[in-house]
Amino acid sequence: MEWRKDDYLITDDKSKVQLNIVHRLLAATYWGDRRPQETVDRMVAGSICFSLYRGATQIGFGRAVTDSATFTWVADIVVEPEFRGAGLGQWIMECLVAHPAIKGTQMVLQTRDAQGLYEKFGFSGNSALMSTKVTVL
Repeated sequence: MEWRKDDYLITDDKSKVQLNIVHRLLAATYWGDRRPQETVDRMVAGSICFSLYRGATQIGFGRAVTDSATFTWVADIVVEPEFRGAGLGQWIMECLVAHPAIKGTQMVLQTRDAQGLYEKFGFSGNSALMSTKVTVL
């Protein structure tokens, strides 16, 4: 699937993921800074990926691990620093929660920050690190 907004594109086409850029984006985060390139390659292969592009350049990424029936783990929502604050992370989340392979599943995520973003999608904190969104199936 593809979603377009102004000069931006989000796609779930894994063949378009720029693995080196995703690795670099994650290496700059507190949660993904120890993942070698090989791990990033394997996690992309096993996930539904949401790659954000401006033109031909990938500037953001998010992913979901799901059984497409009951459960989804939301992970690795990240946007290049110079593009933050423009609602692009929120747009990745909008596309993710509406994706047909995910919609209607119970979603969970683990984060120490960006609670305001995730609260907009029905997530609430159970502890300092865990947020969950329960959807009635």
